[in-house]
Amino acid sequence: MTRSLEPGAKAPGFSIETTLGTKQLASFRGKQLILYFYPKDDTPGCTSEAKDFSDLAEQFEAANASILGVSRDSLIRHQKFAQKHGLQIELGSDESGSVCEAYGVWVEKNLYGRTYMGIARSTFLIDPKGILTRIWPKVRVKGHAQDVLDSLNV
Repeated sequence: MTRSLEPGAKAPGFSIETTLGTKQLASFRGKQLILYFYPKDDTPGCTSEAKDFSDLAEQFEAANASILGVSRDSLIRHQKFAQKHGLQIELGSDESGSVCEAYGVWVEKNLYGRTYMGIARSTFLIDPKGILTRIWPKVRVKGHAQDVLDSLNV
């Protein structure tokens, strides 16, 4: 997790292709943004997380909040993933990794003694003016979407 990203700091700007078109951080001005990063479409944890956020999408909308899930998967893969699971949330394709880098979630990981680079499952709550309100590093999927919803400034 990048040290410079702390609650109260200005959220890094971005431009990303999503399942609903090209979006920038400014596209979400006036709403709270739940920007969550996940490793890979259609894996068990990532599917559960996306479905949990989708199940609560109407409640997030009622709280004036948008949800954007980001991974390095292609837009086509995101579209198939969303369709397969009936997802009601926007997914962003960060194939270049620039958004992951800006938010400090592209990190060295270790699995069974193998070291590799990957996305640290993390969530950022950004207020309507583009300021980081809360950061959840190293997210555990179970109950996370509800925790984020409960933390919104309604």
